Amino acid sequence: MALMDFIRKQFIDIIQWTEDSDGTLAWRFPMADLEIQNGAALVVRASQVAVFVNEGQVADVFGPGTHKLTTQTLPVLTYLKNWDKLFESPFKSDVYFLSTRQQIDQKWGTPQPITIRDKDFGAVRLRAFGNYSFRVADAKLFHTEISGTRDSYGVSDLDGQLRGLVLQNISNAIASSGIPFLDLAANQTVFAQALTAQLGPEFAKIGLQLDGMTVQNLSLPEDLQKILDQKIGMGMVGNDMGKFMQYQTAQAIPKFAEGAGQGGGIAGDAMGLGAGVALGQVLAQNLQAGLQGGAAAVVGVKPEEVMATLEKLGELKTKGILTQEEFDAKKAELLKKLV
Repeated sequence: MALMDFIRKQFIDIIQWTEDSDGTLAWRFPMADLEIQNGAALVVRASQVAVFVNEGQVADVFGPGTHKLTTQTLPVLTYLKNWDKLFESPFKSDVYFLSTRQQIDQKWGTPQPITIRDKDFGAVRLRAFGNYSFRVADAKLFHTEISGTRDSYGVSDLDGQLRGLVLQNISNAIASSGIPFLDLAANQTVFAQALTAQLGPEFAKIGLQLDGMTVQNLSLPEDLQKILDQKIGMGMVGNDMGKFMQYQTAQAIPKFAEGAGQGGGIAGDAMGLGAGVALGQVLAQNLQAGLQGGAAAVVGVKPEEVMATLEKLGELKTKGILTQEEFDAKKAELLKKLV
């Protein structure tokens, strides 16, 4: 009985891999000191490939199915070992299984903004992130270049390399596509397609196939985004600088008035008296005059000086030195000097 157990342990008659978890790309069948029985069954499941390796050299590759291992089904291994066609003895060989399933939801992203050249904005720094999926397409190449003789090789072992490939090719993908940044931001599918076209050959060099890529977000750093927003605003008014500046002034006046009002003191009182509204109107008029006809803008009293004077007048009114009527008259006089 002990002799039969010993013999049974020495020879392998079924070779197979039942994947018990996700994320494994390559797995070596545990041979130890065992030998493969001539005529043994090799079971390769769907989405798997089996690779026989003899002394570090890839021999025969098997796709899905059940294969009987003989000199006829192992032609390369038979040649490497110089077997006779009638060879029927047990033999030793390393057997590796590789998963050809899609490895989905692999993350990529730019930890720091990267610089690209854009025909509309010149040099632009942007951030992007998304996900992608891939699979082993060339088992022999992947074994030779990547997984090697390790007992197990997983997606996590390859993650850093693939992320680096993505980041390295983003700039090239955008440049080769010839698509302006604004169009990429508006249509992230186009960006994903350009990136896939650029990365496909790079993945193929290590035996992988890039099945899909998505761009979930494409953005600029905050300071550049503000500049872009201004450029977009100018485009909305037909690149009319006068209209754009009037719009900017109109947006700034309420914030100025709100800040002065919350700050309290004489400045808040002056704004409450309507000085802010009148000041905004005068500024807009001056701005428009300076932008039309190429004429030089009329130079008046600086708005800061007006506000400082109004504060002093407000103090005098509070102390009873000036009446409300006198204060209003002085305020009107100061505002006229801005015209």
